Parts: sequence; C-alpha cells; structure tokens
Amino acid sequence: MSQQQTVNVADLDIAQLSEVRKQLEDELNHLTNSFAQLKQAQAKFKACLENVTEVKPANKDKTFLVPLTNSLYVPGKLSDTEHVIVDVGTGYYVKKTRAQASKHYADKVDYIRTNSDTLEETIQKKRENMNYLTGILQQKIQEETAGGPSATRP
Repeated sequence: MSQQQTVNVADLDIAQLSEVRKQLEDELNHLTNSFAQLKQAQAKFKACLENVTEVKPANKDKTFLVPLTNSLYVPGKLSDTEHVIVDVGTGYYVKKTRAQASKHYADKVDYIRTNSDTLEETIQKKRENMNYLTGILQQKIQEETAGGPSATRP
C-alpha cells in the first residue's frame, strides 16, 4: 500500500498553486452540477408524491390528460383509484397501492435530501479550501511582484 503524503500549500510555487486551484475548481464545478441534478430529481419525486394524492375515489371516471411525451397528451379516464404504476428505475414498473406509492416517493425524497445535505457540506468545505488557496496564491503573486520575499527584509 502506498502512503499518502501531505504537502503544505504554502510551500508550493505559483504554477503549482494554480494547478491545484484548477483541480479544485473542476471538482467544485462537478459537485455543484451533481447537487443541481439531485435537486431536480428531488423535485421530480415530490411532484410524483403530489400527483399520487390526485388518484382518489372522488376522481374516479374523471377525464385527465395523460402525457405520452413532454409535449404530447391524450385524454384518459381514471378507472382504478386504488392502484398506480410506479417507475422503479431502469425500465421496470411496479403496480402499487396509493399508500405504497406515496411511501415509495416519500422515501426517495428523504434519501435524496440526505445525500444532497452531505454533498452540500462537501461543497462548502471545497469552497473554504478554494478561498484559502486563493489567498495564498494572491499572497505569493504579491510577493513576486514586489521583488520576492526578501524585498520585505531590511
């Protein structure tokens, strides 16, 4: 097994600091995009949860618009108010009761919330690291433009 080495970023030169900063920026962009995708998925599951509540005995035989695509709908009548078909992923669908479907979507929302909270903490730590690194990089650039670290000595 290889041992990890720790390097003090203050010991790095400007080119190395710039490279580390670029890597941190890339990681931060990736994590931020992942966070946005998690939030979109969470919103989708919340919408599903809300839609399950519309399947109720009072709406039996009412006409609804059934989406075939994002922009194509056909009229349909609600005949079974006790069961729904749930997309459980990778092309599989399962018939569930309304209560089971509600629990399924509520569990998905909670799971995503937990993951997004963890991811948000990671993003915050990366931002703090980025700010620290940027401060050191700016300090090194100022020292170099002022004639190096020895220029401050008498």
